[in-house]
Order: sequence, then C-alpha cells, then structure tokens
Amino acid sequence: MKVKEQVKNLQPEACEAPNMQESKEGLLKYLIIGILFGTVFVKAEIISWFRIQEMFRLQSFFMYGVIGSAIAVGALSIQLIKRFKIKSLKGDEIKIPKKEFRKGQVIGGLIFGLGWAVTGACPGPLFAQIGSGFTVVLVTLLSAIAGTWVYGKFSDKLPN
Repeated sequence: MKVKEQVKNLQPEACEAPNMQESKEGLLKYLIIGILFGTVFVKAEIISWFRIQEMFRLQSFFMYGVIGSAIAVGALSIQLIKRFKIKSLKGDEIKIPKKEFRKGQVIGGLIFGLGWAVTGACPGPLFAQIGSGFTVVLVTLLSAIAGTWVYGKFSDKLPN
C-alpha cells in the first residue's frame, strides 16, 4: 500500500493528539510556551551556527550533551507516561503507538543531517534564529517548506 493511501485510511483516535488550539486561550498558551522555548534556545546558544558547526566537526561535546539530555528526558517521560498511565490535561488517556522502522528513515535522516550541517539550523531553532535577527535563515525556512512540499508530492515514489 502506498503512503498516500495509508494516510487516507488513517482515522484519528479520540485522543491521538489533544489540541488546545480550539480557543484563543489555548493558542495563547502555545505562543507563550514557544516564546519561552525560543528564549531558552537563544540563551543556551543552541541556535548558534558556531555551536552547531563545532558539533559536526567533533570539536565540542556541548550540542551532544544537549541532544543526549533531551533524548534521556524524552525516554524517561515516555516510560513514566506508560508505567503510571498518566492522562492528558483534559483527562484523556495518552496512547503511544508502536513505530515501525523503514529504510527511508535512514535516507531522510542523512539528508536532514546534511542540511543541518550546511545551514547550521534544524527546524527547532529556525524561528528563534529569525527572531534573533539572523534573517538569512529565512532562506533555510523557505527551503525546509519547499522540501516538505516536494516530499509530500513525491512520497509515494520514494523508498519508505
């Protein structure tokens, strides 16, 4: 079955991804969290092109420490959610579906890493970089949008 057919056949579950953007209050919460998250990225130098280049040149442990810490916190959080059956803020059960490995993920990861190394930016800090005055990153943002569009257009022809 091709990817587009699979996507069409997917029916969202009751609480697959609770969305609080139903109101302006929910949207405001996400905006505030996004601003705080971006501020942390800027202050911690996670958005720094130089820090990212240090990582890819194996000159510094800093970014590996940040990424490793994020993976550890994420893995621990998932385990706690599963073990204690933690519910969402609305009281709904959180379902974490099983993921299947596909060879396209390796190819995509290599393309992503190459783009990250060349541009010094990944999708997370793009907006923080733009907000910090690095307007040249708009080219990276537009490229990311174009790449996403190209993938969506040709995903059924790509190895998944």
